[in-house]
Amino acid sequence: MNHQFDLVIIGTGPAGESAAMNAHKSGLSVALVDARKRVGGNCTHQGTIPSKTLRHSVHSMMKFNRNPMFRAISEPKLLTFEQVLRSAKEVVAKQVSMRARFYSKNHLDIFHGVACFQDANSIAVNNGKDPEVILQAEHFIIATGSRPYQPDSVDFTHPRVFDSDKILTLIDTPKRITIYGAGVIGCEYASIFNGLGCKVDLVNPGNKLLSYMDGEISDALSYHLRSLGVLIRHNEQFQSQQSTDSEVLLSLKSGKLIKSDIFLWANGRAGNTETLNLQAIGLNANSRGQLDVNQHYRTEVDNVFAVGDVVGSPALASASYDQGRIASSRIVNRDRPPLIEDIPTGIYTIPEISSVGKTESELTKAKVPYEVGKAYFKDIARAQITGEDAGVLKLLFHRDTLELLGIHCFGDQAAEILHIGQAIMSQKGEGNTIEYFTNHTFNYPTMAEAYRVAALNGINRL
Repeated sequence: MNHQFDLVIIGTGPAGESAAMNAHKSGLSVALVDARKRVGGNCTHQGTIPSKTLRHSVHSMMKFNRNPMFRAISEPKLLTFEQVLRSAKEVVAKQVSMRARFYSKNHLDIFHGVACFQDANSIAVNNGKDPEVILQAEHFIIATGSRPYQPDSVDFTHPRVFDSDKILTLIDTPKRITIYGAGVIGCEYASIFNGLGCKVDLVNPGNKLLSYMDGEISDALSYHLRSLGVLIRHNEQFQSQQSTDSEVLLSLKSGKLIKSDIFLWANGRAGNTETLNLQAIGLNANSRGQLDVNQHYRTEVDNVFAVGDVVGSPALASASYDQGRIASSRIVNRDRPPLIEDIPTGIYTIPEISSVGKTESELTKAKVPYEVGKAYFKDIARAQITGEDAGVLKLLFHRDTLELLGIHCFGDQAAEILHIGQAIMSQKGEGNTIEYFTNHTFNYPTMAEAYRVAALNGINRL
């Protein structure tokens, strides 16, 4: 059975969804293809939504346990992984329902099955049951997302060996877990399992956690995790892994052996392109399954675009939404600004990390005369009230112009707090200086007050 559309989008995650809505509202006939039976993509089903919900549940439990008022009436509580996963599944279901309504309301056609290019203007969709469907279109957008990278040397079929997708099937809470990889996913799950009372070994192939972050913020996370009992092992390389019915043994090239109940591989991701039959249209993915694109997300094939995690960095749901709109706007010949240079980063460890703009090392390398202003959460009234007093807001600004150059935050609600400074930093002219924070009145007590404290701290250094 053949169907004709102006645009076919492969994938219903953030990138595919935003591309579809934008193209539809611009008058194109649009169809979407998803290998799952439910919309939402990897972001909803196996990535951002479940992991952040897990993190919130664990964080809530930790707040309860350290609150002296609750300690007076109850013993400390520990949740199981199965219990916190239940709440994640509920949120996933709500997200799927909401996004399905979006597609239904806009009368968009969705085909469920594996997409495979036949030529530059047609794909076949196979769900393994019904007859193959052929979708023909003038343009295509590949928004298939990514999955955890799985090296051949790790046996992911073993019930005690996991990646960040498979970990969502875990039932029994381990007493000890080894996590290999200390990027965003590794650090987030180290926080989650530590909060569940597990002994955590976090093995890092590099020399510091989240090496692309501001050094002081990275060090703060490392110190905080260690203070909670996480054992961080830097500069360690994977050698081999052996599993039995009762444990996993990780061998490192340094000669160290680490035993644990389960093993989580969290070192890298790969683009989902292997089933697309890209050779049929003369398109090649790199060794990690990712596609090269230009600033408008057009691939080497003129009528085929790619957006989201499948194109690699920054691989953020927030950026993927914008990428989808940019690509679909190009298809309808409507100008749209390119993706912003300073994309905020949110890392949902416990506590959170969020950052936008330049780091100290970047400014030092560029020989920019900058100064630093800090506000420690332990001195902020709102943080004292909520008991979330671990953390710091750090502002980097130009010594002469006072222009805000970078914002780095470690602490509760960091990803929310950051956007206040981001709005100021994006202003033109004199509106983007730290004087905004000293010249305006903030509600008290709020976490936003940290900006005033940090700005005054920085000005006093001049």
